Amino acid sequence: MRAFKQLIYPFSVGIALLPTKAFAHGGAEEPSAGLPLSMYGLVAMGLLLILFVAFYLNVKKKVQALQNVKKNEDRKKREQLSKRLQLIKWGWILSIVGVVITGSLTVMGDRLTATESEVYLEHVHGLGYSADGKRIVIPAHDGLKSYSDGHWDNVEGEKHDYMGFAAVDDGFYSSGHPAPGSDKKNPFGVVKSTDEGKTFKTLDLYEEMDFHLMSVGYQSHAIYVINPQPNSRMDSTGLYYSIDDTKTWAKSAMKGISEEPTAIAVQPIDKAVVAIGTETGVFLSKDNGDNFEKVISKGQATSLFFNSNGTLFVGGYSDKPYLLKWNVENKQSDEIIIPDLTEDAIAYIAENPVKANEITFATFKKDVYVSNDNGGTWTKVADQGKGIEEKKQ
Repeated sequence: MRAFKQLIYPFSVGIALLPTKAFAHGGAEEPSAGLPLSMYGLVAMGLLLILFVAFYLNVKKKVQALQNVKKNEDRKKREQLSKRLQLIKWGWILSIVGVVITGSLTVMGDRLTATESEVYLEHVHGLGYSADGKRIVIPAHDGLKSYSDGHWDNVEGEKHDYMGFAAVDDGFYSSGHPAPGSDKKNPFGVVKSTDEGKTFKTLDLYEEMDFHLMSVGYQSHAIYVINPQPNSRMDSTGLYYSIDDTKTWAKSAMKGISEEPTAIAVQPIDKAVVAIGTETGVFLSKDNGDNFEKVISKGQATSLFFNSNGTLFVGGYSDKPYLLKWNVENKQSDEIIIPDLTEDAIAYIAENPVKANEITFATFKKDVYVSNDNGGTWTKVADQGKGIEEKKQ
């Protein structure tokens, strides 16, 4: 029993030195700690090993000091210290074993997490493709997520909350807010990235504005925003556009629209063509948003997208969700059959810039569907935000 007490003392000291979060469960700060339990075990075993080594060296020094004593009392003390030294030596050996075991568990746990981790879309704030057409890219409140070849990934880079996301031929433009712990300022104003969010360049209204409704011409890079409040570059609310990467802004008259915008899309090449969705349909302008004509009256327009040919895709809701393709030139529309969406609708649409027959859309309930045959058939790749991994045969 006495020997046990001698061993338990250094163990207690080691435990006392551990971070209290190692034993906290369900606390508000737990997710931010970011360390698995096996890592805390490894730290504990490492601390114990250091303590046992320190105790061993200290006791060994005392034993050596009593090596040639003649008094009976000193000899008994030396024998007691020698026994304690053996116990500490065993504790030292067990600590080494513990370090090896917990280290192995940590490595195995990291590998297991890497292979079994799931991608979750907390929110969906946009939708687009990488310029090479190989990846669907989604800003999801906590950074960018990508889907490629049946597999979901978290895109490298800080986990910013991108809003007004717009994919273009050399990257993307966006607005939004910085990730927790980032040195970036809030809000973003207008930023641009050419490396899928690893870095970005601030263009305008940094620390001043967050644009939720923003669209950028895929090739022209003409930027259109619905400005929610006056700021240092825009005197009032309304539709503004820039054709020189925000060096200058112009305000559109928006004649013909008296309703609240719900969606916006810019023609990929023609800088002057912009479409705006409202509660009652879709309006089109061919003069930078000064004059609009109502071109679709089919209930609320929830999403708009121009493909590379200038065809306008319209997602909306009129008794039920719908998806249309509208030809700007001949004003003909074709409805695309979509999967049943229960109390849901299309929030974002995109078409692969390399494979024109590949379309994808995301819903307000964070379902994501992909079609490889122009909407003839659909594959669900995310269910209420949870990424669905394709099972390989």
